[in-house]
Amino acid sequence: MPRPSAFAIAARTLLVPYGIALALIVWLPAAAASRVTGIVFRLARFVSERLDISLSATYTVFEFGANIALFIPFGLLVAAGWPRTNAWWVILLGFSASAAIELVQTMIPGRVTTLSDVVANTLGMIVGCCVVRMLAPRRRSPVPVA
Repeated sequence: MPRPSAFAIAARTLLVPYGIALALIVWLPAAAASRVTGIVFRLARFVSERLDISLSATYTVFEFGANIALFIPFGLLVAAGWPRTNAWWVILLGFSASAAIELVQTMIPGRVTTLSDVVANTLGMIVGCCVVRMLAPRRRSPVPVA
């Protein structure tokens, strides 16, 4: 098996602080997490007031977008850290991680679990994976010599 590139090692290393930050964001009790996620609410309220759109609708859209953004780095780092892994496995990992997060959140006071979070997180994983796959140099398959 070939040795991973320095880029892949860096991506794997960055997964550790990203994973810690992700765990803090998604598994803190609601009161503590609102300090971080309150940014989404304030932004939604600002847009709601400026565009005269209901706060409920605006917040739903912003929260969905925030969940996508939350998992883009995960997709980037996993796809870059293991570049030979099939993209479907990377996406399955994102879906599984998101489903596990939502399952654990059922046991945390004040946290609400939703299927839309799993969908948004998985979309973020797909975006991150696709960015790496589009920017990665293409390997040429060996040309058979006749």
